[in-house]
Amino acid sequence: MLVIKVGGGKELNIDAIVSDIVALRKDGRDLILVHGGAETTNDVAEALGHPPQFVTSESGFESRRTDRRTLEIFEMVYCGQLNKMWVEKLQRAGVNAVGLSGLDGRVFEGKRKDRLRVRVNGRRLVLRDDWTGTVEKVNVDLLRLLLGAGYLPVLTPPGASDIGEAINVDGDRAAAMVAAAFEAEALVILSDVPGLLREFPDESSLIREIPRAQADSFMQFAKGRMKKKVMGAAEAVAAGVQRVIFADGRVEDPIRRALEGHGTQIA
Repeated sequence: MLVIKVGGGKELNIDAIVSDIVALRKDGRDLILVHGGAETTNDVAEALGHPPQFVTSESGFESRRTDRRTLEIFEMVYCGQLNKMWVEKLQRAGVNAVGLSGLDGRVFEGKRKDRLRVRVNGRRLVLRDDWTGTVEKVNVDLLRLLLGAGYLPVLTPPGASDIGEAINVDGDRAAAMVAAAFEAEALVILSDVPGLLREFPDESSLIREIPRAQADSFMQFAKGRMKKKVMGAAEAVAAGVQRVIFADGRVEDPIRRALEGHGTQIA
């Protein structure tokens, strides 16, 4: 099993990713695709007069402030525009893809964090009426049902809370949970950089290999969104995923290149 996580950057070579998925499926590989869409969501939120807000947790991680209106915009973009874009492209390429949000069938399930403890200008604040959470459980039975019938699951946040509410969950950590649930051969995380960079944004400072036991310690090099990717990678390898690869989604053959050793390999 391969789990492919594709970020939401606008520089990604989507057609090349689709072509790779087609080729890998023809080789008999089982795949699950998880996608994001943060940049498009930001643009749509701005256009709708509800610009995005980002907050930093007490542990130093940046996340989207998700009030109910933001959650609605998030669902419009992730579950609607982008999920169906991926499904259409895969269908046109001959792959019978099924698009699901983590809310559908509780594919991604966890507890809602309706109160967020954050730091703003050095001050500690508690934000209420938030709709975020962390994936704690994956509906493996539903995904196996689809895979067994020959479908390719195309998954995206949001997830479902333990009482069925829609919650904004991090796509990288959700993909890590999927990979762990299937004891995947590899989790490939594609974004608009060649991998984890020792000196961001200098692409020549690519870190090529990380021993699995030291994945957490490389958090010091992660900037911005990459922090959640490194966190997800550490969780995945700790849960038994054979390797996690941060790879460049802008190039030709991005998945196969990653599996051949390009990018940052955690194993």
